[in-house]
Amino acid sequence: MKRFACLGLAACIAFGNTAMAADPGYDRVAGRAHASRSEVIAPHGMAATSQPLATQVALDILKAGGTAVDAAIAANAMLGLTEPTGSGIGGDLFAIVWDADKKELTGLNASGRAPKAMTLDYFQSRGIDTIPKFGPLPVSVPGAVDGWFELHARYGHLPMQEILAPAIRYAREGFPVSEVIAHYFESNRDRIGHYPGFAETFMPNGDVPKKGEMFRNPRLANTYEAIATKGRDEFYKGTIAKIIDAYMAEQGGLLRYEDLASHTSEWVTPVSTNYRGWDVFELPPNGQGIAALQILNILEGYDIAGMGFGSAEYLHTLIEAKKLAFEDRAKYYVDMDFADVPVDWLISKDYADERRKLLSPERASLSLPAGDRKLEEGDTVYLTVADADGNMVSLIQSNYRGMGSGMTPGDLGFVLQDRAELFSLDPNHANVVAGGKRPFHTIIPAFVMKDGEPLISFGLMGGAMQPQGHAQVIVNMVDFGMNLQEAGDAARINHIGSSEPTGTRMTDGGVVHLESGFSEATRQALEKMGHTLGDSNGSFGGYQAIMFDKEQGVYYGASEVRKDGQAAGY
Repeated sequence: MKRFACLGLAACIAFGNTAMAADPGYDRVAGRAHASRSEVIAPHGMAATSQPLATQVALDILKAGGTAVDAAIAANAMLGLTEPTGSGIGGDLFAIVWDADKKELTGLNASGRAPKAMTLDYFQSRGIDTIPKFGPLPVSVPGAVDGWFELHARYGHLPMQEILAPAIRYAREGFPVSEVIAHYFESNRDRIGHYPGFAETFMPNGDVPKKGEMFRNPRLANTYEAIATKGRDEFYKGTIAKIIDAYMAEQGGLLRYEDLASHTSEWVTPVSTNYRGWDVFELPPNGQGIAALQILNILEGYDIAGMGFGSAEYLHTLIEAKKLAFEDRAKYYVDMDFADVPVDWLISKDYADERRKLLSPERASLSLPAGDRKLEEGDTVYLTVADADGNMVSLIQSNYRGMGSGMTPGDLGFVLQDRAELFSLDPNHANVVAGGKRPFHTIIPAFVMKDGEPLISFGLMGGAMQPQGHAQVIVNMVDFGMNLQEAGDAARINHIGSSEPTGTRMTDGGVVHLESGFSEATRQALEKMGHTLGDSNGSFGGYQAIMFDKEQGVYYGASEVRKDGQAAGY
């Protein structure tokens, strides 16, 4: 098998590890032209995360008698330590869980709300027309810890002290930083490293850790230990909440103790569409998951398999379908406690038939309308785990913008998220900022059922890349016959420039980034259709997946090459 050697950081970081796809001799695993390796197969359990130490911790928890949810929480805690550039308890969490005993699929929305003082008048009276990306103002309530405890109360088995023990040990003893994470540490240092508390936590030796350097975070260890022994209320009503409150007041932020104390997660019912026999499930808004379902509904009206993977015809159709879905995303995807979002209509086949008529098979659209229906006012890590009893969890967690806002309270060892940046300051927009409202969210877990049985738990991190990435993975398997590993490794596209829930509009068709695995002929054909192409170093996400083979009673695992990820089973 021909190997691909990374020549320098730029070739191997998550934004650019695609050159292997252009090598015609690269890694044809058992005839699989797009796969970097074969799938992992195991009978008793499987974990797939974006960091090998997190995967190993998940397996240890499973072997100790923990459930899939126990292992997922342990892995998430490890990622908050080893990959703080994309996750942590200062951020939010979403999950989809398959309960094998009850034969039930459930969803958890553990995203936080805007502080009560975060009102439109606050920004207007100060002449602020855009919520800042960093600093104290975009901080919303972090929901991840409550998400852990909600999941654990319903699906957990081991005590939280045992679940968090591995992350606590690694935080005290240290772990070696990978090349990818070292790169992201540097970029975050440059943009948020000046905020109080950041350097003390993440630059104890005067700079962020380098590749191969042992990094310790005893502050986070102490925080995890307090949460493990005292429970979720320690974070939302105890000493941790008080430290956050004092820090945010000192920095001029809006988040207060009362906002933390009143936080709750919400159990929700996943929604789905059927794509050529596969029932693909996402969570309803305030997240963007249903955009993937809308894209798939539009694509179902075309002979995608006949177009062929990598053809200009297929990519054009995919890009245009994405543009249509994202116009609705910009208009309708908001906190459903504040608006009656027409989810059933948006993901219906009839609506897809109507929207498909707007697309030209030959020309790229520069702008498109959202669907016409009134609303009634009223950087990320992904992981998946499956256990020996057939339970599966699809979990995604994020600070937003890498390490979040830069607000690093006291000696707690983590950064608070900046998710409130995604509110609109347009008073006529459904996603307009309001105290107690959940902002539009980008992070989305996914799940696939077939014939009423669980098939695949998967996700693909990376901002607006996520729903278009979800759709590409499904199409790769259903239409192009790729296996679980190949479907994630295959070259992807990322269209940027669509209308956004913050109020910006697409007027020029946006920019299409294609990984280097697509041919020059395809690129030229897309340009002739009117598409503007960007470079091949855009963000193409990071994929993890687990598939259950009911007939053999085994799990398949996959983790792509764009991250440090590992899929492993036992």
